Amino acid sequence: MSRSDDILKVHRLAHAGGSAALLEWLTSHLGGWVGVVDARAEHGPAPEAAVRGAAELGARGVRSAVLHGAHSATLLFALDGRRALAAVLEQPHHPDAPALLADAAVPLDLVLRAEEAGRREERVRRAEAQVREAVLHLLMNGRLSTAHQISVTLGPALPDPMRMYVVECPIGRRAEVMRLCRELTDGRAWIVRCPVYVRHLIVLAPPASATGPATGDPLAEALVEGAPDCAVGVSGEMGLSEAPTAYTQAFHALAVARGSDDRHARFGPGPELALAAHGAGAGWAEALLAPLHTYAPRRPQDPGGQELRATAHAWLNFTSHATRLLKIHRNTLAARLRLIEALLGLNLARLADQSALSLALRLTSGAGARAGAESGGALGAAAPDLDDVLRDPRLTDWARTHLSGLSGPDAPPGARATVRAWLAHDAQLVPAAAALGVSVPGARKRLARIEALLERSLLQSPSARYDLWLAHRAEELAG
Repeated sequence: MSRSDDILKVHRLAHAGGSAALLEWLTSHLGGWVGVVDARAEHGPAPEAAVRGAAELGARGVRSAVLHGAHSATLLFALDGRRALAAVLEQPHHPDAPALLADAAVPLDLVLRAEEAGRREERVRRAEAQVREAVLHLLMNGRLSTAHQISVTLGPALPDPMRMYVVECPIGRRAEVMRLCRELTDGRAWIVRCPVYVRHLIVLAPPASATGPATGDPLAEALVEGAPDCAVGVSGEMGLSEAPTAYTQAFHALAVARGSDDRHARFGPGPELALAAHGAGAGWAEALLAPLHTYAPRRPQDPGGQELRATAHAWLNFTSHATRLLKIHRNTLAARLRLIEALLGLNLARLADQSALSLALRLTSGAGARAGAESGGALGAAAPDLDDVLRDPRLTDWARTHLSGLSGPDAPPGARATVRAWLAHDAQLVPAAAALGVSVPGARKRLARIEALLERSLLQSPSARYDLWLAHRAEELAG
């Protein structure tokens, strides 16, 4: 091959295969060892002669050098201030080796710089994604001020009021759907990769992006039109302080959207448990959670009361997947749950205790939690128990409305019995199926039909099972 052919080959390899492909070809073409040497690296695969030669280049300020050994020669060409292209070749080496290495040095230097820039860009992208996830976590835990401060730095500002969207898309397409969402909202939406479900995106968009009839949503419609293999659940219009409720609503709407021809759904209107129970249950909730809010860990590295509260909330919403959200090991999660059980006197293997804790967390905001911590002792003596709360007429009305769909004309046969059996067995499919006398897939299909009827997610967390259990208990107490 002529020198011009070699130069063309070098440039094509650098463009198509990067530094690795170019170095591999030089090695096979020249024999011996060919690589990039960093004179400041303490360890590496480069021969000692190449490392020593690269140091000499830097020390002497020259662009090229040849070091002769007993049976080999080391050819070096400076790339930047710290690295060199080096070849350790047996004597006599290929006569065109110096010219070929000199011709390869410039494109190799350029492609190495491009690869480093790409790696830096990827690190920045990952860091930004982690910060956006942290902002979402702050919102879910009621720390609005800190969330606002961080979001302003990255942009855009968090919309308040807002609608929350949960977008489910095929694995590997989240980046594409994120770009589509940014275009559709003119960059005004706050978009986060869900830390729990790898197929989900969480979008906080200004209400102007979500106007229209109660059954439709322009942004959701445009997302599905642009990405037909996606499904979108949409919350009601809410303030940022209601982000946890908005997420639950959007998640329930997603369960409906999966089975809809439109592939998108807005959260259906219905009574909110926290609103119905607030008057009767606030004191009970503060008393129940007071040991958590006043807990002081023995060691500085142990979780405090606020962190335990966040752990409980994450676990109730995502069960074992809470480890992804909290960035902790499953053994750490299990240890925290045992501590929460001991502090609150609950058995979190029981759906009844899970439901009680879920309601208590919803009834105590950040301010409410602090008030409960300050007055927990006084509340503990006078506060009602959960059954007293559920006997309140407002809870009875909520329960009857919440469960009315199970007995309505659109309900599948045995809907009530299916839900009762499922709840009685702590929302576990296997024992519930045995009690109903059906197979596990059969029980799952029944619950999937009830999901569409209630417009709530049951089988995938966040699940409406806690509200269903509380509604059934309230109905039993009223009966």
